[in-house]
Parts: sequence; structure tokens; C-alpha cells
Amino acid sequence: MRISIKICLAILSLCLMPAAAGLAQDKDLDPDSTLNGILERGKIRVCFEAGYPPFEMIGKRSGLRERSLRPADERKGGQTTSFGGFDIDLARLMARELGVDFAPVNTRWTSIIPSLTLGRCDIIISGMSVTEDRARRVDFSDPYMNVGQTVLLNRKHVGAVASYRDLDDPAYKVASKPGTTGEAAVQRFLPKAAYVPFDTESGAAAAVVAGAVDAFVYDAPFHATFVARNGAEDVVFLDEPFTDEAVAFAIRKNDPGFLTWLNAFLEKIRADGRYDRIRAKWFDSTDWHDLYG
Repeated sequence: MRISIKICLAILSLCLMPAAAGLAQDKDLDPDSTLNGILERGKIRVCFEAGYPPFEMIGKRSGLRERSLRPADERKGGQTTSFGGFDIDLARLMARELGVDFAPVNTRWTSIIPSLTLGRCDIIISGMSVTEDRARRVDFSDPYMNVGQTVLLNRKHVGAVASYRDLDDPAYKVASKPGTTGEAAVQRFLPKAAYVPFDTESGAAAAVVAGAVDAFVYDAPFHATFVARNGAEDVVFLDEPFTDEAVAFAIRKNDPGFLTWLNAFLEKIRADGRYDRIRAKWFDSTDWHDLYG
């Protein structure tokens, strides 16, 4: 099959990377790759769900909250929505490498994979953990981070609960978010606990603070950020992860050209230090806390 000139140009932007150079010689590269559509359209449409600090958030200056936006909304009431976070910076950097615009597609988590497969976006960059079930529906890039499930605990249980195992009891109400690896962890490791689903991470964390639930099982970065921003007066962060999960970009199935480009992109930004600078900005600094909700 013929190789698209536009895809070759995108690959040449990463020409210092062996993987990308190899792809430039690949005579079987599909001209219908998503990469072609991105370059022809002049923008990369990125699916994520805002409201997951420090990965993707809504700027406080927009005057909006995470649930006040419908899926794919970029504007509401004449206001331009400002998104920020670790994943958002990665997406913007990806767009610059391709020479295209970044087009945010804010999408509810339960519909994020269908939005990708139906062509409403080109890629998911939303702190998505690699699982066998998801891998049957999408293809994943090489991991760009590892996370694990941890526990945010109401302080009244100090002494009685020292680890996630102690929560496996019908006496405890344990929260997580539907469709996430946090929910899967509750179902797998805490089958006896009373499971309480929450649509948003912030809602579940607030319920722990208020004592409406006893604990929230979720990714370590979210809990660490929540405690850093809100203090630990009412909660305890059991910060030892009890799962190990790779986080990666997700794209539509059977697009080796785009997948190879993404893996070369990750290798390049790790090698030149840009990945580490973005990570330090969102995980090691608190400068952004007053800017994003």
C-alpha cells in the first residue's frame, strides 16, 4: 500500500528516534491511519474527563465546575473553558510535535472509549490504566506512567483500619468511581464491604471528609493531590499502593502507524527531558493549586 506523504512528514519530525526511522521505511503503513486524519484536519482531538487532579482539570477562571460541561464542550455561556494538567500538557506537546492544534474533547468516563471508537476523538489521554478488558476495545501505547490504588480514609477509623484489607467488612462503606480500576479493586479485594459508587473523584473524596462513606479507593496521585490541597484534618491517606497499573495513551484498534509514532514520541520526550519537566510541574509543585479545580 502507498505511504501517505503527510504521515511520512509526521514521522520525520521524530527522525532521531530509531522506531520512527523504521516506520518511515514501512511499506505496509495504512494510508487510512488516524495520523493522516489529524494532519489533514490540522488538529488532534483528545478525549479526557476533566476533574482528575493533577491529570486533567478545568481552570478556575472559567467559572465552571467539572460537571457543568456536557461531553465535548469547549465553550459554555460565551466562556472559553481552560483545561490544564499533566495529561493536557502531554497532549499540547504532542500537537506541537505534529504541527497541529490541540482540540480538547471533555468526555464522561463511562462513554470515553465509545467516543474514541465512534471517531469523536483521535486519542484518549486521560490517566487510563491498561486492562485486559480495555485492550480488547482499544490499542495502548507504551506506558507513560505507573499508578496504584490507595485508600483515603475518614480519620475516625485510625487504629481500626491500618490497610485496605481491614476494610473488607460489611460495616464499612467504601467508595470509588464506576468503570475505573478503583471500582475493580474494591470488587476484587474488598468484596464484603458496602460499595458506594460516585460519579466524580471530588464527590467521593468529599464524602470521606463528611463521613458519608468510610473510605475512597482510587489512584494514588489523586489522593496525594487532594490531601496536599485540602489538608489531612479529617482524612488519612494510606499511601501504599496495593495494585500496580500502567497508564497509557489509547487509540482505535489496528493502527500500527499511529501507535509507532506515539511510542517514538514518548521515547523522544523522555530522552530530551521534557517529560520530566512536565511531571515535576504537576506532581512536585503546588503552584497550580489556585489555578485549577
